[in-house]
Amino acid sequence: MTQNRRQFIATTAMAGASIPFGSSLVSNLVSGKEKGFGVRLFSKPLDRYETTFMCECIREAGIGGIDLTVRAGGKIEPASVETLLPQFVEKAVRYGIKTDMMVTGILSASDPFTERILKTASSLGISHYRPGWMTYDLKSGVRESIAKFRSSLSDIDKLNRKYNISLSYQNHSGTTIGGPVWDLDELMRDFSPEFTGIQYDVRHAMIEGAGSWPLGLNLVAPHINTLAIKDFTWKSINGKPQVENVPLGEGVVDWDLYFTTVKSLKISVPVTLHVEYPLLEKGEENLSLPEQKSIIVRKLKKDYDFLTSNLLRYGLT
Repeated sequence: MTQNRRQFIATTAMAGASIPFGSSLVSNLVSGKEKGFGVRLFSKPLDRYETTFMCECIREAGIGGIDLTVRAGGKIEPASVETLLPQFVEKAVRYGIKTDMMVTGILSASDPFTERILKTASSLGISHYRPGWMTYDLKSGVRESIAKFRSSLSDIDKLNRKYNISLSYQNHSGTTIGGPVWDLDELMRDFSPEFTGIQYDVRHAMIEGAGSWPLGLNLVAPHINTLAIKDFTWKSINGKPQVENVPLGEGVVDWDLYFTTVKSLKISVPVTLHVEYPLLEKGEENLSLPEQKSIIVRKLKKDYDFLTSNLLRYGLT
């Protein structure tokens, strides 16, 4: 008989030190789905480093967890998920770092890797994951594209319920589904955010709706189950506007309006901190690892402190 995630966690907690991964993994398993603004670091800028180095950077920056890439080209390749993901989680929790969020390329329940990823992740205490992005087929039409992907999500939603794990679809600037943000309300209308919802990204929302983004946030608020945090500014290259990623508080995101709106809408969900600007400047990649770590930790901590101080300031902790 297949255990669901709650049964597995209960059994594991009772077994204690007898589980093969050791007692440190139990702490990741029994935590369950964290409520409130638990902050995790999106692992992408650290993926090229060895796991120990990643964990040391995150711990020294004061961040309590990681939003791990489990996708093609990510830290964990889908084909190796059953072996490498447990190893990563085991090492991370030994550093006091939770691995309860992940980023995937999942777009279909029928993909041979989808159920393998979700089953393994859920058994390790991962509670939220980001899927891949869905692309509009303008030949079929905008509404028809949304209907097509709503059907795909319905199949994935069944797996989410089977493994008690939450999908968080990120709004992303551009022409993918979710770019306008408004379209996500139609996409998600048949789903419960407990299993299939939205990862709201204010940076991408503001790029596409510099003044109107609060309307989109209000509309999709009932579907939101995670938040992505990052900042940006505009620059002109050859007379054309371009986005430049910058540390939190150094860009154009209206953080006062954002946090005030999040509070007014009573949104209280896990947060993934995205560092999209370079952690190392040109030439710094040639420094020793301890020197690189010092620079990386300083930048991560600056963003993390900005975020947590604002959560505290607006009474969101």
